[in-house]
Amino acid sequence: MPLQAKPKLYTPEAYLLREDDAAERSEYRNGEIIPMAGGTANHNRIAGDFYKQFPTEISGQAYEIFIGDMKLWIPAVELYTYPDVMVIKGEPIYHQDRQSTVENPYLIVEVLSKSTRQYDQTDKFDAYRTIPSFQEYVLVDQYSFWVKQFAKTTSEQWIFTELVGKDAILQLESVQFQIPLAHLYQRVKFEKDENEG
Repeated sequence: MPLQAKPKLYTPEAYLLREDDAAERSEYRNGEIIPMAGGTANHNRIAGDFYKQFPTEISGQAYEIFIGDMKLWIPAVELYTYPDVMVIKGEPIYHQDRQSTVENPYLIVEVLSKSTRQYDQTDKFDAYRTIPSFQEYVLVDQYSFWVKQFAKTTSEQWIFTELVGKDAILQLESVQFQIPLAHLYQRVKFEKDENEG
């Protein structure tokens, strides 16, 4: 059996230099640069619907919301990634003063696809949980009315809630905000499964 070639490893600095000039986005995972799959129409509709409906102020607290192109740096696992939607409570903490990269998400929303479903629910969630500010994780399926919600409790436990069906309502635990799945899936068409996103 032939030996598999070891992947080329990069420093975080080398990745950032490449990423600044790259036509396509990539993740940085502990030295490896991993190309990211392209998005589908449904993927973009779902992320956009959450982004559009989330308010910037709730009960006197200010929030910033970022979609798609904002990088997240997770130092504990040496990961640069692009969450679909990030909500930050208060002011963003920019990594190395780079306005394109933050370190302190409060809530993250990922839209699941066939190619990323397993990773988003396992290794990526493990990485997100190392972030001190991180309080809630929402995973939205793009092929049916189906949402998985993980909320961190005051005792550092994670509580799982599953929402299924058009009439279900996503009630966030970390923020006083709710959205019916019918609104989250506006204009989404389920006629056929799409392979990437």
